[in-house]
Amino acid sequence: MENLKNIQPIDNFDWDALEKGESYGSVSKEDLVKTYDETLNTVKDKEVVMGTVTAMNKREVVVNIGFKSDGVVPMSEFRYNPDLKIGDEVEVYIESQEDKKGQLILSHKKARASRSWERVNEALENDEIIKGYIKCRTKGGMIVDVFGIEAFLPGSQIDVKPIRDYDVFVGKTMEFKIVKINQEFKNVVVSHKALIEAELEQQKKDIISKLEKGQVLEGTVKNITSYGVFIDLGGVDGLIHITDLSWGRVSHPEEIVQLDQKINVVILDFDDEKKRIALGLKQLTPHPWDALDPNLKVGDKVKGKVVVMADYGAFIEIAPGVEGLIHVSEMSWTQHLRSAQDFMKVGDEVEAVILTLDREERKMSLGIKQLKPDPWENIEERFPVGSKHTAKVRNFTNFGVFVEIEEGVDGLIHISDLSWTKKIKHPSEFTQIGADIEVQVLEIDKENRRLSLGHKQLEENPWDVFETIFTVGSIHEGTIIEMLDKGAVISLPYGVEGFATPKHLVKEDGSQAQVDEKLQFKVIEFNKEAKRIILSHSRVFEDEQKNAKKEAAAEKKAKHNKKEDNNVATTQLEKTTLGDIEELAALKEKLSGK
Repeated sequence: MENLKNIQPIDNFDWDALEKGESYGSVSKEDLVKTYDETLNTVKDKEVVMGTVTAMNKREVVVNIGFKSDGVVPMSEFRYNPDLKIGDEVEVYIESQEDKKGQLILSHKKARASRSWERVNEALENDEIIKGYIKCRTKGGMIVDVFGIEAFLPGSQIDVKPIRDYDVFVGKTMEFKIVKINQEFKNVVVSHKALIEAELEQQKKDIISKLEKGQVLEGTVKNITSYGVFIDLGGVDGLIHITDLSWGRVSHPEEIVQLDQKINVVILDFDDEKKRIALGLKQLTPHPWDALDPNLKVGDKVKGKVVVMADYGAFIEIAPGVEGLIHVSEMSWTQHLRSAQDFMKVGDEVEAVILTLDREERKMSLGIKQLKPDPWENIEERFPVGSKHTAKVRNFTNFGVFVEIEEGVDGLIHISDLSWTKKIKHPSEFTQIGADIEVQVLEIDKENRRLSLGHKQLEENPWDVFETIFTVGSIHEGTIIEMLDKGAVISLPYGVEGFATPKHLVKEDGSQAQVDEKLQFKVIEFNKEAKRIILSHSRVFEDEQKNAKKEAAAEKKAKHNKKEDNNVATTQLEKTTLGDIEELAALKEKLSGK
């Protein structure tokens, strides 16, 4: 209450004005407005002025330009400057002093654009570091907002290391240098890489000056190619060739390292200027051959994985960096030429026997057929002479058929042992590759791993029977099936063939017999061992003629002999009669004398 007592009324307060609603005291309203206007900046539409940020949120920035009201600028116009804060001075373009709501309309974007071309040229001239907002991706790089101008940032100018994901840069504000301006087309090219290159160049010089062969450094995997890995040693790049990544075989470097991985590497070599640095990773571990079990010896069994295939064999990795070759000849006991791909493929796990081992040369040869018994060890017991088997035809030659009774056991059927009766010119007339054929073991050649086999021996020799049928001089009906220079092949009964020379093919009328003619043939020679029957058609009628002549001559002779016998008889008869008469006469005389 005491405080209220102390309050004194204003002596010159205009109570009348208050009643009228004009509570300005003795100063008129017009005077007050005039005084207020004089304290504010005088601004014009369509001009650029400086203002101060007084408030901001996610959508808008409030800017005071000293005018009677503040202006509002969309936050999107400040995307290039994420560090914007209250109190910062910004340039704005006055769109309108008052809109329908009496609001001051400002644009920061237009203010920047009005001076943008001038600013970028200044920045290039002064080698100035500027800020820009990466708006979006484009072909070959990015679009960057610099002073309101859309500048181009090539992909190669974003960073010193290759960029794998461009999209992570969209929406970022970064520092740049303007590297190129095309005045005619108003194109601006900016670079972020240029900012860090100078610093890296110095680092590079420091690192290169200290490089030594055999030195171990830590580096970061910068890029992976099919032929090797690029390592960033801190501004200096080195290459680990694919062959120096691992002691084992590597089909692609991605099997060993990953991007951005930190690894220790050893310097293997570099050129005089130290621009090309060869690095190694496998050299940091001992050679696997040196770590190989010292007790491993020839004859031991090992397991491994097929890493490389060739026609001549397969390379088996029994430990990383330790490989042995299985030659195709050591894959099977068979002696047929085959490709190693017929037995295995890359990635197969195989067991093998060590055949040779050279630790100094770091070479090893392996075999897998040795895991099975040698089929020729007890060949006489398993395939004795006279035994019968089913074999598979593998190959032909002019003189016979190569067959395989089982894997590793081969044999030859001579062409003469295929058939008792047929004259075979080439084995392909009798059988075909891949076909099964019944065989009998005739002979064993263990040293050369070859059996002599026969097919015809499985059947009875028909020539024993033919010997009794096609006797020399016997006549048989035959058909000429083939004409040759030296004569003709004649098909005879029972599937047997004979041969006749041209002079024995002359017919009775003097003409020559032709193919497909069916004629009578006489056997003039039979050779059981050579399986040869020599025939003649001409002899058939020639012998008939001879026989006819012989018969005629014999008949003539017989007639002649008969006539002579008759003459003798007559003479004898006559003699008898006469004698008788004489005797009778003598008797008569005697009787008369008496």
